This record gives sequence, C-alpha cells and structure tokens, in this order.
Amino acid sequence: MRWPGRRARAGRGTTQPGCYRAANYTPLRPWQVRERRFRTTRLGRRGLDPAEVHEFLDRVALDLADVYRALGVSREETARVRDALRRWQSEQAQMRMNAGAYRR
Repeated sequence: MRWPGRRARAGRGTTQPGCYRAANYTPLRPWQVRERRFRTTRLGRRGLDPAEVHEFLDRVALDLADVYRALGVSREETARVRDALRRWQSEQAQMRMNAGAYRR
C-alpha cells in the first residue's frame, strides 16, 4: 500500500543527554518504512514475496506512527506538568517573600 503525497524529509540529528546515538543519527519515520522498497532477486534465485514484505512494512509503519504519537502526547504532558510546577514554585516563593515582609 503506497501513501501518496509523502516525500523524503530532511532529518535532524539529536544530541540529548543520555542518548547513545551519534549527533547525525536520524530517527526512522513511518513514511520511510512505508516507502522502503527492496531489489528483486535474480531469476532462478529465491526471494521474499514482495506483497508480504510490503504488508509487514505497513504494519511496522503503523506501529511506529503510534509510538511517535504517544511520544508527542507524553512530551505535551511533560511540558504541562513542568509549567504547572514552575507556577507553583513561583507562587510559593512569592508567599514566602510576603510572609517575610510582614514579620519585619
């Protein structure tokens, strides 16, 4: 199954703390799995059924898309919690400053 309108996109390397990958490593994207094609075998040699390979690649691409979607949701939730924590810390610091001003 082909996915029309999908084109190769330039990847970006990641150098996150604790990441074992090289800076020029580009994560595999679902569209790359879907569009991957293999050479056919020469006449008289054994090979894989192209339809079966493409079906498997589509399944892998769907699973990979689900993982990226979940990762995006997780990052959004992390950002929301981080922002809430920062607001709470600011409020606590302000309350301490106000309490200290009243003691003097």
